[in-house]
Amino acid sequence: MEVKLNSTTESINRCIDFAAVIIVYLLVWRVVNYVWLRPRRLERQLRTQGFDGNPYRLWYGDLKDLNRMLAAAQSKPINVDDDILPYVLPFHHHIIQKYGKRCFMWNGPNPRILITDPNLIREVMQKYEVFRKMSINPLNRLLITGIVVREEEQWIKHRRILNPAFTVVKIKVMVPIMHISCGELVEKWQKMMSDKGSQEVDVWPYLTNLTADIISRTAFGSNYEQGKMIFQLQREQAKNVSKLNRSMYIPGWRFLPTKTNKRMKEIDRQVQAVMRGIIHRREEAMKAGENKANDLLGMLLESNSKEVEENGNRKEMGISIENVIEECKLFYFAGQETTSNLLVWTMVMLSIHQNWQIQAREEVLMVFGKNKPNFDGILHLKKVNMILHEVLRLYPPATMLIRATHEKIKLGDITLTPGMEILLPIILVHRDKELWGDDAKEFKPERFSQGVAKAAKSQFASFFPFGLGPRICIGQNFAMVEAKLALAMILQHFRFELSSSYEHAPVPVLTMQPKYGAKIMLHQI
Repeated sequence: MEVKLNSTTESINRCIDFAAVIIVYLLVWRVVNYVWLRPRRLERQLRTQGFDGNPYRLWYGDLKDLNRMLAAAQSKPINVDDDILPYVLPFHHHIIQKYGKRCFMWNGPNPRILITDPNLIREVMQKYEVFRKMSINPLNRLLITGIVVREEEQWIKHRRILNPAFTVVKIKVMVPIMHISCGELVEKWQKMMSDKGSQEVDVWPYLTNLTADIISRTAFGSNYEQGKMIFQLQREQAKNVSKLNRSMYIPGWRFLPTKTNKRMKEIDRQVQAVMRGIIHRREEAMKAGENKANDLLGMLLESNSKEVEENGNRKEMGISIENVIEECKLFYFAGQETTSNLLVWTMVMLSIHQNWQIQAREEVLMVFGKNKPNFDGILHLKKVNMILHEVLRLYPPATMLIRATHEKIKLGDITLTPGMEILLPIILVHRDKELWGDDAKEFKPERFSQGVAKAAKSQFASFFPFGLGPRICIGQNFAMVEAKLALAMILQHFRFELSSSYEHAPVPVLTMQPKYGAKIMLHQI
């Protein structure tokens, strides 16, 4: 009996040992396949289709070269008339110069194809259900969340609920609210003026605060001081995300208690707590019959409530409080970052190109005089509109978009298999001489005189600072109205030029920002 028991125990132990060996073998196989066999297979597929790029290097791919070149390029400022492509995206610029436009790079063990053909870009953006957005690191979603990361039915539902808050009628209602913030900025700068009516000002932090104040008032009905902590936390989070995106992500790394991981999660908890408090107070006010639907949060809650009611009071037809918080975080980040970047580069460009500053001011004064700009008048600012579009072309808020394939599919004559990444280099396309002419890198707003469709040689996907297709940025009209209003009020009260201490250094920190600020000489009119 004892011999039989021992034999059974030995058999069980052998089975356990065998299972352990199989598990270890499978894990080793998966790692080897992920970091070596699969990348080599995908590389062969790309090269047989005429793509060229660096040979795959174990684990890191091109990431070490990318970070090295980025650090070297951005170690000091450049001249204002220098080509910014080798400065902003040095590795991407280098890889295209070396291998041509039909090229790829390595994001760790994943090949990333650069697509610059407008027709292919348009196809990628139109087929959003196939070419999906991707997050390089799951921790990115602690910052970039809401509708921009939703897919399929979830995206359709969120878009339907959010749409009512971004109609032209709703934006028009927000213009008087924007006046308050812009007026306070003008007043601050006027108080800084010397006896000569001039002052050197780093306008970057002021424009950041301006757009923060506007999004606070229009989104939540509060002023910048009440939302100040959220903005500071979100900006710190953006720097952390930008840093993570330049490194190789190791699956499961986000669960480790590293200093960055802990800080990012703590920031998210703090932001969520503030947001939850704002939303709770708004819901209580709405239950008490207070009409607070003129800001984005009120409109979102109202639209969500209507969606539930129209579907038999089924709560699952609306979005949860967690989803509302995600959308609010997106309001704060995207609403503030995009417009502040557009405004700062517009002031820099108009400081350099004084003739366009004069033309823009003349147009503003002709439409509004010294009166507060109104919504209807803003729509008639043709030259201002041309200037803003040209700034968006040369200094788009996002320098690139990234998509991923999840199934085998054809893109033009390219066969893509699951796991391949697609990079749409916005700033490279916007400055491509084949699309925009020999003067592609020059500031020439007149190229937009006949509208966006006729600005480039190809009317499809040559210009996409807010994305393209069904998933184009929902806040595009809001951002443009905000920028036109702010610029109009600045032009009414000041003329400006670059300070002698200005240092030109556009760097991508998720959005394109001036590394050393934007020191400008303001002259009161």
